[in-house]
Amino acid sequence: MNTPWTRRSFIEASTLTGAALAASPLMAANINSGTKTLKAGLIGCGGRGNGAIKNWIEACKLLGIEGKLVACADAFKDKAVGVGKQHGLSEDKCYDGFDGYQKVIASDCDFVLMATPPGFRPLHFDAAVEAGKHCFIEKPVAVDPVGARAVIATGEKAKAKGLGVATGTQRRHSAGYLMNKARIDAGAIGEIKGGIIQWNGRIPWIKRRQDGDTNASYMARNWLNFTELSGDHIVEQHVHNIDVAIWYLGRIPVSALGFGGRARRETGNQFDFFSVDLDFGDDVHIHSQCRQIAGCYDRVGEMFTGTEGSCLGGGKINGKEVQVPEIKLESGNGQVQEHVALIKSIIAGEPLNESKQIAESTMVAIMSRMSAYTGQMVRWVDVMENEKSPFYNYACTPGALAFEKGEIELPEEVPPVPGKA
Repeated sequence: MNTPWTRRSFIEASTLTGAALAASPLMAANINSGTKTLKAGLIGCGGRGNGAIKNWIEACKLLGIEGKLVACADAFKDKAVGVGKQHGLSEDKCYDGFDGYQKVIASDCDFVLMATPPGFRPLHFDAAVEAGKHCFIEKPVAVDPVGARAVIATGEKAKAKGLGVATGTQRRHSAGYLMNKARIDAGAIGEIKGGIIQWNGRIPWIKRRQDGDTNASYMARNWLNFTELSGDHIVEQHVHNIDVAIWYLGRIPVSALGFGGRARRETGNQFDFFSVDLDFGDDVHIHSQCRQIAGCYDRVGEMFTGTEGSCLGGGKINGKEVQVPEIKLESGNGQVQEHVALIKSIIAGEPLNESKQIAESTMVAIMSRMSAYTGQMVRWVDVMENEKSPFYNYACTPGALAFEKGEIELPEEVPPVPGKA
């Protein structure tokens, strides 16, 4: 897949001395004057997009600011209009089609909120940053190594332009997780030596092909079940838990070695379950385990064992008593607080930029999936540094640009099969 995110384009963009210019949309909103209004554009009007714009408006309210949705887009007109009507938008501000995001970005919004299927995220993020918009990009941010590295490059471009970026990692903005992270850093459980991270549940939904569906419309409606658009559930869902492990340990795993399979899934081309050993070096291993099969025991969370105690994600911690600063947040909802943090940082002139951290966590999830799909160990250097590795330039097809150009070739709805009989 050809991508527009080249090293040359990044270098050219990063030479701009555009911090003041990039702040102009926010300044135009007269945030420190009597109007106190911010404008958002929404790309992706499904359940998460609808939730994200409500979270953003609530965050504005908590800061004494009026937050307005001024444009929205979805591949499907009914979804865009449905969300638009909830926020008083006329239909001419509710765009459809796989190129509708361009019209949202071209509007007078200060912020662009992106909640499309993850396969579209690198393209949309790059376009929004090019236009000088502050961004909320839902996790995960890519489905393949090419896309994850592109997001890192675009994040650097955003930083050079003085733009803020938040990334849908609400656990990093939740009091329980923040408190436990502070306690771990203060030595409450000693050095983390291992743990397990889990997301076990059922398939959230499936969409059957309908009469009149094109390959593109069917795949987009049923995106959750296609690796090319969701990254598989180890990327789309389990990235949350993977991100917590990376955050708490303070480093990236050196390799992933896993397996998985499919027994129940009825559409798409993904696995039902994964079991992955994440090797963080220094004899520290985290077991990454996730499943989407109904009628089985469900558990979502993290557990870490240290030399002097243990910790359950953002919950109970057993270990030494340590003193840490009180955590003060505007909202008890991490999905609102992440927007509060973004807006406050921009107003303060120190824009939050979470793009690299979520791109790295997404890449670890992608490494894990590729290991299970191929039966091979996948190393961090294979996806980030070694251009001769077969994993480095791997890009899922069809990619985002293919959807804009017209009809696509539908991937076969069968899962990968690693190894030999």
